[in-house]
Amino acid sequence: MAPRDREPIRIVLVEDHALVRAGTRRILEQYPDLVVVGEASDGDEALHAMQRLQPDVALIDIRIPRLTGIDVVRAMNAVSPGTKAIMLTAYEDDDYLLAAMDAGALGYLLKTAEPDELADAIRTVRLGEPVLAPAIATKVARLWGRHGGTKRHLAEQLTPREREVLELMVKGLRNKAIADRLVVSVRTVEGHVAAILAKLSVSSRIEAVLQALSSGLVSVDEGDTA
Repeated sequence: MAPRDREPIRIVLVEDHALVRAGTRRILEQYPDLVVVGEASDGDEALHAMQRLQPDVALIDIRIPRLTGIDVVRAMNAVSPGTKAIMLTAYEDDDYLLAAMDAGALGYLLKTAEPDELADAIRTVRLGEPVLAPAIATKVARLWGRHGGTKRHLAEQLTPREREVLELMVKGLRNKAIADRLVVSVRTVEGHVAAILAKLSVSSRIEAVLQALSSGLVSVDEGDTA
């Protein structure tokens, strides 16, 4: 359900195929809390749009002319630091996935995503929390384990409640939803999240999620969206 206590989430679409942009815009127009404020067909246009419009979220294809989508994510922090990036792509190439993760994209979705899945991802990423499509999560977790190394010994330091919170984080739940699920306060959940990040030696929720998947602490099935 669309939240009614805030301004609509402002979105820029970065996609070089006009028909895909038009279709994505039509999908997002179904949701009253989402509004497309700009479009771009290449990397240069994307950065100009970000600087001018300062959107909340950017949906970015990886393969676009001039600058790649990954280049856009890296560069947009300087021109629109408040914008969160979702890679919306048809490609699952390992090098692209790792580069997108390193660049700081919070969302990784395939273009086969359902409309509600895309809308929910935008809402989640707007709050600074990661969203990984199941197919992408499997690949990225494997790659994370190969390149960053698994840290099972750190994961085993988690308490049962911290592991429970981590499993819900992997499912994409935000702190309020986790608090409701566990019947605790949001402040308590925030404390658990901080402890999880410290024990896993990571600095963000996306890294914690990837560490949980790559270490085998949480299975892919457990990580499916609730």
